[in-house]
Amino acid sequence: MKKTTLLNSRLSALVASLGHTDEITLGDAGLPVPAGVERIDLAVSPGLPGLESTLCALLTELQLEAVVLAEEIKMVSPELHQRLLAQLADAGRAQGRDIAVSYVSHGEFKQRNRHSRAVVRTGECTPYANLVLCAGVPF
Repeated sequence: MKKTTLLNSRLSALVASLGHTDEITLGDAGLPVPAGVERIDLAVSPGLPGLESTLCALLTELQLEAVVLAEEIKMVSPELHQRLLAQLADAGRAQGRDIAVSYVSHGEFKQRNRHSRAVVRTGECTPYANLVLCAGVPF
């Protein structure tokens, strides 16, 4: 049995299969999943699991180079936005490299989803609680 925090076998396999610049979308309960993109559905009930706790577990195994957020999160969900920025800053310090953060409109975000290796659906119900995670390299 694994000793690390990320116990979900599909998530762990996904992270293990990523190459540099491959993307995963981590989404809220309402984010549409484009046809042809793998869906890993973790949602159990509203808020469970939350986006932040799911990101925390992923970061135990994922080297992260960049993150893309919807521009709308700044105005609609500013508290979550600030917590995510703090979580990403902490992760950057822990991995020894900053994590670049950029923004696109929510419409562009949904289009970008089409290029993700998978969309991970959480139970998060906060508006615009979605991130595209861009894999880095640990060397």
